[in-house]
Amino acid sequence: MAVKVAHLVTRLDMGGAQQNTLHTVRHLDRAKFDPLLICGSGGLLDEDVVNDPSVRSRFVDSLVRDINPFLDLLALFELSNILLSERPSVLHTHSSKAGILGRLAAALAGVPVVVHTYHGFGFHDRQPAVVKSLYVFLEKICAYFTDALVFVSKANIDYAVAHDLVQPQDAVLIRSGVKLSGLPAPVDAAKLKMSAGVGMHKLLVVSVGNLKPQKNAADFVEAAAAVLAEVPDARFVFLGDGPQRRALEARAFVLGLEGKVLFLGWRRDAAEWLAAADVFVMTSLWEGLPRALVEAMKSGAPPVCYATDGVTDLILDGVNGYQVEPGNYRALAARVSALLKDEPSRKKMGAAAASAIGPEFDIDGMVRSQERLYERLLSV
Repeated sequence: MAVKVAHLVTRLDMGGAQQNTLHTVRHLDRAKFDPLLICGSGGLLDEDVVNDPSVRSRFVDSLVRDINPFLDLLALFELSNILLSERPSVLHTHSSKAGILGRLAAALAGVPVVVHTYHGFGFHDRQPAVVKSLYVFLEKICAYFTDALVFVSKANIDYAVAHDLVQPQDAVLIRSGVKLSGLPAPVDAAKLKMSAGVGMHKLLVVSVGNLKPQKNAADFVEAAAAVLAEVPDARFVFLGDGPQRRALEARAFVLGLEGKVLFLGWRRDAAEWLAAADVFVMTSLWEGLPRALVEAMKSGAPPVCYATDGVTDLILDGVNGYQVEPGNYRALAARVSALLKDEPSRKKMGAAAASAIGPEFDIDGMVRSQERLYERLLSV
């Protein structure tokens, strides 16, 4: 009889954690596992789930990303009721809010095995000390109810160990996977660029992410202005959306970058944009393991990124990309400008980036690793 495994995520947005969770639910071995997806409503991928007969799902309207004491308490009880009615043998939580509420609900419902994956942390060093301490305290409580803590990067393991969330020997490393066989994506770069109003012969710099404070796209705009002063034929494209988009577009307009810095929203053809990119840029202030960075490197786009968390797992500075001190957008711009001006170095670094992404980043290998973890925990 197949083991019922429930995966819980806060909301099905277009982030790496959400896409990897959905892929796992779709591709767990049905001979061994009976998957269930539990999530909040209102995400961009909701329709994909509703229209997919291979995914059994339960939506929880009270499960929202922002802190809301009333809704959070309601979500805790609704999640407990779902777990009591579904009786999964394993609950696997993803993302910060779902990780806290889901693990508490699992304790109330008596779920036998609880797993949590840190795709990043809900706390970080830029928060007020009191706020960060509260989040760390909640994570410590929930760790007590967790049978395995999974991390997507070595840097995140080190951060968790430093905050007494896990002992080094107990941390499980399972990389955030991508479909390696589809990268680089086949693309007519000239046609793609022209479809968005980017000149077919323009040098292309691409970034991907949610337009929220973590991704720090304001520095992407400022760096673009600095690069364009030296390389006027460059064009900057950001794939993603979020609450900061209008302000970022306004800032680009004020800097005279209209038509040179483009925010295209979420795109189903993101892999094609990465294949067409001459340089990939990421200005995030904290990360787990950026899925877009893995995809960009495998696509052969040399990365220039702020040296945060999982980024440091992937980039060997000066060999397969460049790491820059977070917040130093001028240094980032200088690296981007140098690569855009030097095609041989750009091609060499892009090839090294592609070679650095090995089988451990394969998305189906990620699913098999999770299956082995469940089997080990259930046999204890």
